[in-house]
Amino acid sequence: MTAGAPPTDPVPPDADTGDPVDREDLGFGRVVAEQVRGRFLARDGAPNTRKFGMGTQRLERFYQRALMAPWQTFLGWSLAAMLLVNGAFALAYSALGAGALRGQDVLGLDDPFLRAFAFSVGIFTTTGTGPMYAYGPTAHWLVVFESLAGPFVLVAITGLLIARLTRPRMRLRFSESAVIAPYRGGRGLMFRIVNVQPGEVSDVQVRVSVALYEDVNGRRERHFHQLELERKSVEFFPLHWTVVHPITAASPLRGLTPESMHAARAELLVMVHAHEETFSTRVTARTSYQWDELRWDVKFADIFVNTADGVIAIDVERLDRTDRLPDGTTSTPAARELEPVKR
Repeated sequence: MTAGAPPTDPVPPDADTGDPVDREDLGFGRVVAEQVRGRFLARDGAPNTRKFGMGTQRLERFYQRALMAPWQTFLGWSLAAMLLVNGAFALAYSALGAGALRGQDVLGLDDPFLRAFAFSVGIFTTTGTGPMYAYGPTAHWLVVFESLAGPFVLVAITGLLIARLTRPRMRLRFSESAVIAPYRGGRGLMFRIVNVQPGEVSDVQVRVSVALYEDVNGRRERHFHQLELERKSVEFFPLHWTVVHPITAASPLRGLTPESMHAARAELLVMVHAHEETFSTRVTARTSYQWDELRWDVKFADIFVNTADGVIAIDVERLDRTDRLPDGTTSTPAARELEPVKR
């Protein structure tokens, strides 16, 4: 160590390999970084990983899926579950014979299953069965079981519904592709984000990292680099945001070409944090772009639209649109990337 130089913290070894830890690996670890052949994050932000030795966790997984499923799927499965339970009890009542349910002559239903189903729905929802009633000990035991199971199922579905309604969320839409576009006399890596929820978010912070295979001392290793952004945060997010990484001589992407990004199996890892104002809490969104999801020799098209009252507005349908540029505009390195790095 040079005299008078400030002390530096030693880089701790990796617990699995003993090699120095890559401080930019986002928590994946060197073993995972070297063994993964696919992408680290799916486009919806879900980690592309699995855990074994934790049991089936069926209830936990069901709860998570119920919270994350689209509304059409959630309501469809809820209705299907209630119909299935009522159908099963209706079959049980029908199997007891015609005498198990009485007082059904005034309903105008000739199908025995429909009569049993109508009776089951009345017990299940605790709304009453009208003139029908169960006859015999077995039929009454079925009524007891259904009168217990019905409210339990309804309460469970209602609880999931309330959890979905009260769960803070930020629904960001990311541009379909990231682009390498002209930027201040050089090139820049860019992608767009927009909040598609009616609620507002503020204090939005973005972190972008890139995973690259690099040749180090004759070995091909995957390294992570955090990218410097034009701006890392915005206080207000009423419209959209084009996130930009200027590609300079100090950038880990300096000199990149479509061929080099392919060879490096590059993947951009995007993490967004924001303050969700409706529930006053922090929310997170993630996504990733692989090397084949980068577009070259293009720039993002204008997203703003004119309004009659002069309010600033954007058309979210234009989020992914780009304008074509002459071949070689951004698929070849810019001169500023070849400049010496200023210390």
